[in-house]
Parts: sequence; C-alpha cells; structure tokens
Amino acid sequence: MATFKDVDLALLGDPMRQALFERLARRPSSVGELARSLPITPQAVSQHLRVLREGGLVVATPEGTRRIYRINPEGLAAIQAYFQRLWDEALTAFQKAADTAATDPEQEKPR
Repeated sequence: MATFKDVDLALLGDPMRQALFERLARRPSSVGELARSLPITPQAVSQHLRVLREGGLVVATPEGTRRIYRINPEGLAAIQAYFQRLWDEALTAFQKAADTAATDPEQEKPR
C-alpha cells in the first residue's frame, strides 16, 4: 500500500489534473472520453494523466486499442490517511486546549 510520502498532493494543485482526477473518481474513462468533456486536447489529457499515473494517483488498463484510466485505490487511500492523520491531530490539540482551559484557574479570572 502506498503511503502519503509516496503521493505528492501538489499533483492535484493543477486545476485540469484535479478535474481529470474527479472525473475518474466518478467513472473510469479513456483519454478520448475525458478530452470530450474538457476544454483541452487529447494530447494535453494524456500528458496530465501521465503525471497522475507517475505520481501514483491513477492507473491505466489496456482495453483493445485504448487505455482506460481509473483512480489508483492505493494512492487515494494514502491521501485519505494523510488527511485523517491531520484531522486526528487537530482534534487532539483542540481537546488538550479545552482541557487546559477548563482546569486552568487563570482562565476563570475576568479580564
């Protein structure tokens, strides 16, 4: 399984790559299908998909004369784990701050 260290979140910083990634999350597609739904050429779609594939976020499967691209579950799981870890750390920090505020007598003095 990929870890977040293996996935560069900056890959989704480009709006077109993000749009491609979101379309592939809804449905695996070929370059031609993706190009018809976006204002870029098939060549540009291919270049963006290559970047996403090399970054571990999508995979391609040959079907006849074309390749079908889909989300790489391992890459998506790594992103999900990264954000879950951030969320857990933020909740822990908030809980500590709340506990400190509740038990710190200095916090109860009017200002």
